Amino acid sequence: MTRIHAAWLILSCLFFASASVGLAQSSVSVVEADGTYRLLKDGTPYPVRGVGGQDSLALLSAAGGNSIRTWSTDDLDVLLDAAHANGLTVCVGLWLGHERHGFDYQNDQAVSRQLEDCLKAVRQHKDHPAVLIWGIGNEMEGEGTNPAVWYAVDHIAREIKKIDSHHPTMTVIAELGEDEIKLRNIERFCPNIDVVGVNSYGGIASLATRYRQADIKKPYIVTEHGPLGPWEVESTSWGSPIEATSTAKAERYANGYLQTASAQPNRCLGSYAFLWGHKQETTATWFGMLLPDGTRLAAVDAMSKVWTGSEPKNRCPRIESLRADKTAKLKPGEVIKVVLDAKDPEGDSLRIAWLLRQDSVRIGTGGDFEQEEAMFADAVTTSGMEATVTIPDAGGPFRLFAYVKDNHGGGAVANLPLFVDAPIKPIPAPKPTLPLVIYDDGFAPSYAPSGFMGNTNAIQMTPNCEDRPHSGKHCLQVKYNATDQWGGVLWQSPPNDWTGMQPGGFDLTAASALEFHVRGESGNEIVSFIVGGIETENPYRDSAKAELKEVRLTTQWEKMRIPLKDLDPHRIKTGFGWSLAGQDKPLTFFLDEIRFVR
Repeated sequence: MTRIHAAWLILSCLFFASASVGLAQSSVSVVEADGTYRLLKDGTPYPVRGVGGQDSLALLSAAGGNSIRTWSTDDLDVLLDAAHANGLTVCVGLWLGHERHGFDYQNDQAVSRQLEDCLKAVRQHKDHPAVLIWGIGNEMEGEGTNPAVWYAVDHIAREIKKIDSHHPTMTVIAELGEDEIKLRNIERFCPNIDVVGVNSYGGIASLATRYRQADIKKPYIVTEHGPLGPWEVESTSWGSPIEATSTAKAERYANGYLQTASAQPNRCLGSYAFLWGHKQETTATWFGMLLPDGTRLAAVDAMSKVWTGSEPKNRCPRIESLRADKTAKLKPGEVIKVVLDAKDPEGDSLRIAWLLRQDSVRIGTGGDFEQEEAMFADAVTTSGMEATVTIPDAGGPFRLFAYVKDNHGGGAVANLPLFVDAPIKPIPAPKPTLPLVIYDDGFAPSYAPSGFMGNTNAIQMTPNCEDRPHSGKHCLQVKYNATDQWGGVLWQSPPNDWTGMQPGGFDLTAASALEFHVRGESGNEIVSFIVGGIETENPYRDSAKAELKEVRLTTQWEKMRIPLKDLDPHRIKTGFGWSLAGQDKPLTFFLDEIRFVR
């Protein structure tokens, strides 16, 4: 559901820099006998006891895990060395474009470039002893009905097998699809895929049964499982999904493994729990098995028990309940009382921290980047297990978080949705460190290119194009494959907010301009560029708008500048955008180094 960056690993792995030197390539295979499938590593059965993510690898190894899963090849050299040093293997994710992000599987050039990117990564890393399996794509299939997607997946798998005969191929889907259509199409169109990876949350209890009934002749690995997703739970009357406590989530983590890898060992080769780390996804704590400081939550203990058969020596604290005397129809300045019921299994002393955050009431799609929600550090006064919350001078939804920690690296967390019955008062946008990068050798997580406009079927953007970048290894290639109509893309924060109803954006009052480099493929392409764009009366609209209209491009890189002087950029939700009208033929242009500068 997400791509996770691991730059911090560079420091942690300096000690292991030569870990893989002189070590032999692993040999991994999938074997079948009488309907029973097994994953073998160097000839020995290797049931996957894994997680998605790459934090705290020593902790994972000590807990009984044996493998991690990635979503891309970012910093893969360092990660493979770190995994191997900790006795772990890596399911290497090869990221594939999503049609909902504008990738066109009918575009032969884009599909061929994607193939070459995948094969380049395989050639580079196939001999590392930590490589376990090649994970081709993650949830790129949509509804699973487009044969072009499956042809592209199988082509990648077929070419991988020519390069590397020692590691299986897998593709990862979001659940099985209506009437198991995704499985049936993999069976039909992907003979070179050895294993099916399935991301399953609410459907995990019936996954083994549904997979068996589909009668597909391939084994599977559960590539993501954990708590119910925010799209699967009850919500408050104002639309905030109700998150379970970390204590309650632990049971779902354990059951996900027991209901698949343990219950169906003849077909299921193991599982990867999600997420070994932390991220903002609907809330700050929904999927994380660890807190930002590395504190482990009960999900870690639960997985360790099913992996090893033993409880950890010191278990995480438990949260039984979190209650407030009032949660709705609150008024600014009102004070409410909150009571936490938390215990430690070993009777250890507990530390409790409280935090009030704004709540976006937003359920994201496919793990796309989400900006952290605003915090109100001074809103809570605490006394042990009790707290008083002074409601901020702003209306709308909020969440109160309670973090509990012992002195042995264990923790627990719960939150409570609140609603303030008053006009929404926009929370100030954060002030970023400048330059703020929008694109530079890849998509940076400041703004997302989610706002496709006009004839969206004609738009195709390739972020890792190697055709004469202005700097670095890549530039952004943009194709408009129609001769008429119009199209464009906006970079938004948060993604897909067209109305200004959701918090996001950045305070760019310290920036002097947006700068970027652009060139045309043939010259004379006419493109317009924009900053800002949400001009509604809603509280989180763009505070400024500036444009470069109908710029005529040349075949040489040119530096463009959109000045912010004399504007009010205290909240820029739409960080960048381009648009063009059809020019009687398909056209291509290139962008690089898009950034706000001081």
